[in-house]
Amino acid sequence: YQVNKIKTSKYTWYNFLLINLWEQFHRVVNVYFVILVVLQFIPEISSLNPTTSIIPIIVVLGLTAMKDGFYDYKRHKSDSSVNNRSSSVVKDETLTEEKWMNIKVGDIIQLKNNENVTADLLLLSSSEEHNLVYIETAELDGETNLKVRQALPETGEMKDNLRTLRQFNGHVKCEAPNNYLHKFTGNLYWNNETFAIDNENILLRGCTLRNTEWCFGLVIFAGPDTKLMQNTGKSVLKRTSIERLMNKLVWLIFAFLLLLATVTAVGNTIWERYVGHFQVYMPWASYAPNEYMSGFLMFWSYIIILNTVVPISLFVSIEFIRVGQSWFINFDRAMYYEKKDLPALARTTTLNEELGQIEYVFSDKTGTLTQNIMEFNKCVIGGTCYGEVYNEDGIAISTPNADFSFNKDAENSFRFFDQRLINAITSGDTKVHEFFKLIAICHTVMPDFSPEGILTYQAQSPDEGALVGAARNFGFVFKERTFNTITVSELGTDVTYEVLAILDFDNVRKRMSVIVKDPEGNITLFCKGADSVIYERLGEATDEDIKNATTNFAGEGLRTLCLAVKRLNEESYKVWKEAHSKASMALEDREDRLSAVYEEIERDMELLGATAVEDKLQDGVPETIANLSNANIKIWVLTGDKQETAVNIGYSCNMLTEEMKNLCHEFIVVSLLKIRLVHYVSMQNVVVHTSKVANGRSIVFQQDGENKFGLVINGHSLVSICCFSKTMCHNKLLKHKTKEVHALSEELAIKFLELATLCTAVICCRVTPLQKAKVVELVKQNQKAVTLAIGDGANDVSMIKAAHIGVGISGEEGTQAVLSADFAFGQFRFLERLLLVHGRWSYMRICKFFGYFFYKNFAFTLVHFWYSFFNGLTAQSSFDDWFVTLYNLVYTSMPVFMLAVFDQDLNDEYCIKFPKLYLPGQTNELFNIKIFFRSIIRGIFTSLALFFIPYGAFVDGMHSDGTNITDLQTLSIVISTSLIIVVTLQVALDTSYWTPINHFFIWGSIGIYFLVTFAMYSNGLYQILPNNFPFVGVARTAFQFPSLWFTVLLVSAICFLPVVASRYLTSLLWPTYTEKVKQRKMKAAESLHAMSEKIKSKFQIKRRGSRARSGYAFSHERGFGDLITTGRMSMRRNNS
Repeated sequence: YQVNKIKTSKYTWYNFLLINLWEQFHRVVNVYFVILVVLQFIPEISSLNPTTSIIPIIVVLGLTAMKDGFYDYKRHKSDSSVNNRSSSVVKDETLTEEKWMNIKVGDIIQLKNNENVTADLLLLSSSEEHNLVYIETAELDGETNLKVRQALPETGEMKDNLRTLRQFNGHVKCEAPNNYLHKFTGNLYWNNETFAIDNENILLRGCTLRNTEWCFGLVIFAGPDTKLMQNTGKSVLKRTSIERLMNKLVWLIFAFLLLLATVTAVGNTIWERYVGHFQVYMPWASYAPNEYMSGFLMFWSYIIILNTVVPISLFVSIEFIRVGQSWFINFDRAMYYEKKDLPALARTTTLNEELGQIEYVFSDKTGTLTQNIMEFNKCVIGGTCYGEVYNEDGIAISTPNADFSFNKDAENSFRFFDQRLINAITSGDTKVHEFFKLIAICHTVMPDFSPEGILTYQAQSPDEGALVGAARNFGFVFKERTFNTITVSELGTDVTYEVLAILDFDNVRKRMSVIVKDPEGNITLFCKGADSVIYERLGEATDEDIKNATTNFAGEGLRTLCLAVKRLNEESYKVWKEAHSKASMALEDREDRLSAVYEEIERDMELLGATAVEDKLQDGVPETIANLSNANIKIWVLTGDKQETAVNIGYSCNMLTEEMKNLCHEFIVVSLLKIRLVHYVSMQNVVVHTSKVANGRSIVFQQDGENKFGLVINGHSLVSICCFSKTMCHNKLLKHKTKEVHALSEELAIKFLELATLCTAVICCRVTPLQKAKVVELVKQNQKAVTLAIGDGANDVSMIKAAHIGVGISGEEGTQAVLSADFAFGQFRFLERLLLVHGRWSYMRICKFFGYFFYKNFAFTLVHFWYSFFNGLTAQSSFDDWFVTLYNLVYTSMPVFMLAVFDQDLNDEYCIKFPKLYLPGQTNELFNIKIFFRSIIRGIFTSLALFFIPYGAFVDGMHSDGTNITDLQTLSIVISTSLIIVVTLQVALDTSYWTPINHFFIWGSIGIYFLVTFAMYSNGLYQILPNNFPFVGVARTAFQFPSLWFTVLLVSAICFLPVVASRYLTSLLWPTYTEKVKQRKMKAAESLHAMSEKIKSKFQIKRRGSRARSGYAFSHERGFGDLITTGRMSMRRNNS
């Protein structure tokens, strides 16, 4: 069996060097440079000092290793903090503290209130009645509402008797380790009996014990075998798309280098055979006895001398550029979350430019889009709406908080601004009283009193908690329950009702009812549920005002819930009770029979009103999603929460809107094991053709920009699908539930993806962590798009690791997501700035960097090639060795580095205001194969001008005093000076955002060149190291020639002016969207934005659908009803 030790780090002290180097040598360029270093140690073929290549490659490998080691060290610390937690283990009839990593399968451990579950446990006993425990599963599925687990009655008898627990010798046979969070199958063999075990008896690692003094559990899965770790997913080495493109380009450049070396080698062979008749003066070396061996050696010599087409400094610069870009993210005050003192954090420096290429965002819901805080916002009672106060013109006005002084149990933090509702309660309005009485009675909430006597509620759903809390503040305080009674303080008077039946909810019923008898003997059925199911069960008299108000609430994105009541007489109740008893004891079809009995009594009800609860979104979420959508970023919500909750959040954050309409017939029907569109949709703008998987034809689905569709699918549907297609039809939301197929199976996954990608909004609810990762992988592998996953809990770690980029939010569910993420911050709204500003800038800068770097290095390197035709193709350098060494490291490194760190074509305000500026990154417009070859061609043209113009000017040149100036050293100075000025002017032309730092390094690099040149070619250094500084005095002499300066000016003009003219004409005749925005920036940008804001505000008023949407957060599992009515649940918690 596995031990309970977990490991999320990649390296150990003994394998770090080996594994890290192995990973780094997956970069083709690193292998390329190591081979070059080896070649330079062969004196027969090397004309350069090997030190010039050794130092850069060591720096690159060393910096990368240090960075990777630092991040892995932080993962080690995180693992250590978890593994070294302590837990109480039963040993020798005593409780012994053991570290988590030492716990093994078969141990019996004790957990106390608020402790984390150590491993996957079989619950044996607890301190509560009927051996119940309450757990919070936020780290597993993102839900903060409490769930109930119960030990087997047979093991529960052991309680906390350590001797009995020590002697426990049961044998558990169960399923193999897997990632299914909501399913467990096994048997316990004990005392010659077999007991069935299911998920209700299991405590999973990652859960937290709540409201339970203690419990004991048997470890059945530990460490990597636990369901939490099975859902974690594997860490993958993430590389950006540009980096992957670079690997391909390196192969192309290497092929080009081989071509050049082959040409020079063949040329050298021909030269030595037919032209080079001077062996008497320069005899061949012993290792090159003929022209063929000479050509072979020249091949390798030119491989070395021309290797600067891909300089190692390129990758040194990339590492530092990414670090600089990461610092800008870390220190961006606009991404600082002041409430929690959380700055943005770039946890990796290798993915910055990928932020500018995102096409799909996969987001968790709870804690990521929402605050997971429910607030009672509005209600309608008997046709009267409460919650907003309007003036005579019908305009909502702000008012102070209502006066709750009449209620001593009211909470100071509760906010409600409509005093009319308070007046109706205090004046004795019967309907209002019955409305809040229903809320205080019809629920499964548990009361909890602290040692100080403070009343709190433990709710299975946050909606229920908000509603019962609201009733408390309005004077109807739920105080106590037993298995057959419930006590409510009604305006200060305690009233105890007898609970006759609880008709629990499930995902089909979408409602719950409670039948109670008041002290006067009146029997009443209280019901609350989704509007669609309540309306179908009302009597003839229906209040249209309530329906209209509910529609308006839903239009505002609030979670609506309808309340209804029915009076029962004793005789009819007895008849129903008898039928209910028979159904509850049926051995076959029990659920169906109970549903039929429930239907019988839940009809002809009277509608009291409706509630509107706000599931508070984080600040700026709707605006962020809208802006990201305008940037052609598709957002999918993957949540473990309930379907109704997810759909309502979709409407609240504008993912689902009223625009999703205009379909008049069935949308899509999926049949078992083969997708077949059996209904043809007759409409002008959408065409759906019949398609079968069996015949290999694909789905043809066409839509124009006017119609939008949304898809909602649950986790069960992804594995054993019940596929839901959502659309709006005649102001009604149509939902077609289909037969079971497998959406993520091999034969249907692509079909599902084709459908999903044609939808504007996709929401996957009730999905497990691993299903989240599979959905991300499906899009990542088949759409060839850059993906980003964002979440805040341990249940989001899998998809964060699966996506190209993972973003963690420091939320209420711990830091697991942050520790596994590439970037982290405090609020979802910061994602907009991370992508549209930092991502776009980083992508633009790195693209400019690559294009310019290839240009300047081809211009520099190919001068050697042209010169080779004038030196017998003998691999003689056209530059001084020191210039070759310093060209990329000193003379031209800092200007392009500052460009790649500071450049901005537009400021951050415009990047956010015009989100379509983000589109070039998604289509790789700024750097691709075409732009690469364009840079190469410009580099070749520049190298031709750099060599042949100075050569033509100086080949027969003569100084005014008659001295000859035709020598290699003078020509080298002319070419190198022209080269530095040309490439520096080019980086100045590429710079859009000038800062004092840019000015200093761009113009300063030219000054540095002259200073270093005079110093390197001075008499002093020559006298110290004559062999290393052969160009003594040439700078002092050459710079006195007017012809040198004229030549430099001519070369600069020929290389520079065509580029300026080309860019001007292109921007004038074929301007890009970015250039158009630049043109508008000073003229019309502000007025356009003001107009768009006005239009936006106008549409926001009518952005919702015209039908109500229920917001009742139905639990995935059945409620507490059975536990309450059978007396198996502790009815009142008192921690004192």
